[in-house]
Amino acid sequence: MKKAILATKVGMTQIFNDEGVLVPVTVLSAGPCVVTQIKTVENDGYSAVQVGYMDKKDRIINKDKSGKKEIVHRHGVNKPLKGHFDKAGVSSKRFVREFKLDNAEEYSLAQEIKADIFAAGDKIDATAVSKGKGFQGTIKRLGQHRGPMAHGSKFHRHQGSNGACSSPSRVYKGKGMPGQMGNKRITVQNLEIVRVDAENNLLLVKGAVPGPKKALVTIKETAKTIG
Repeated sequence: MKKAILATKVGMTQIFNDEGVLVPVTVLSAGPCVVTQIKTVENDGYSAVQVGYMDKKDRIINKDKSGKKEIVHRHGVNKPLKGHFDKAGVSSKRFVREFKLDNAEEYSLAQEIKADIFAAGDKIDATAVSKGKGFQGTIKRLGQHRGPMAHGSKFHRHQGSNGACSSPSRVYKGKGMPGQMGNKRITVQNLEIVRVDAENNLLLVKGAVPGPKKALVTIKETAKTIG
């Protein structure tokens, strides 16, 4: 894997490709990211590049005459992180992620990574946190079938029998039950980039990408080609 970038999900739309076929696409605002640290086999035991994405204010603490501290930017970057960014020579960033790259030595500190590292036709893997749907039953969560809806039925939307009788006298691991749905880290592999808008740092990816609008999406060169 040689190419990777952080992006923000803008939303979905549809475009016509060169053959005149209507294609549903997800618009991603990719980068620009900056390199904040380079890890090498000699120093860290592996080769990787750490990148930062989206500017963020620093946490500033003022003191009045009485010596009382006043935090101006409570949700800003703290001093250790600010020192890390200053060492790399970049402004404070909101998101910091690390990519294991075989060619990490080809990058330099404060180098910008933009959407133009990808081209139309490239295959990518997109990772994001899916939409949270709260506590759901097994029909919606796992696609199980319901029971008869007649008045005499005592089984409608229940998940079914939980376990056997005297043997093994327990519920098997993996039994489908109601619970939290969504809000999980999802990776969709082998997506195709339909178009790249280098001027506006936009990537148009064929199909759906996990996560809600404004979600942070990690884009990597695909690990395996399917089909």
